[in-house]
Amino acid sequence: MNPLLIVCVLTGIIHFTETAASSLRLAGVRTKQIATSLSFVNATLLITRTSNMLQAPFLGGLVDHAILTGNPAGLIDGFRSVIFAAFIGNALGALCTPFFVAVFTKAIYRFERGGSVPRLIGAAFKPHNFLAICRQFRLPTRASFVNLSLQGMPQGFLWTNLVVVSVYAIGVLSSLYAGALVPEFRITASQLSAIVNGIATILLVTLVDPTCAYITDQAIRGKRREADVRAMVFYIILGRVVGTLILSQLLFIPSAEYIRNATLLVKGFFSH
Repeated sequence: MNPLLIVCVLTGIIHFTETAASSLRLAGVRTKQIATSLSFVNATLLITRTSNMLQAPFLGGLVDHAILTGNPAGLIDGFRSVIFAAFIGNALGALCTPFFVAVFTKAIYRFERGGSVPRLIGAAFKPHNFLAICRQFRLPTRASFVNLSLQGMPQGFLWTNLVVVSVYAIGVLSSLYAGALVPEFRITASQLSAIVNGIATILLVTLVDPTCAYITDQAIRGKRREADVRAMVFYIILGRVVGTLILSQLLFIPSAEYIRNATLLVKGFFSH
């Protein structure tokens, strides 16, 4: 198989899974089991971490091949395809959000009875249960887009989420491309992905996650409507889709140049 195709498929799975995890907040509100739903987020993101682990050597191989063939600029189109695969994963995840909410809601109730995630996963693959899950499949309807008002909701965190998602999608890719431009210091460049992703992490933990948790907790306590959480989840997922479709593509090369310049700065300390 084409290594680039493998990377694109794994990237799509990563973003599809992360979008699915976003819907768990709404499932938590509907079941009044927010702590359990957040633990399900961590379990769901195991798929993301596994895909990342499988993806890393193929990404590294693409960069090494580009350096060996003397064609680092050839990575640009390939990496833009990877970013587009992230958009596809998010878009498919967005279309499946009603399905995710329905399945996760039932899974949380079932977990309350069994108290074991491995047992829950095992039960899901039993033929009759698996067919029941498949019958839950649904796509968004016109009713899915009703009552999505942002009135009374802080909107700054939604714009911040758009930026954070866009940066996360290209942080590693930009550092790898920067490493291809400075091949003798490509390990340094790969380590400098943190100067891009680090900014996104700070924004995420200080502005996005706390506001999401605040709105969710208010809905659990009856101080907000469930529709507010539904609107929040909708706009967070919309940010993922729009961010990876547009903003990630725009930020890819500037981020790579930013990391390249930082790499050259570090290189200067070793050139004396």
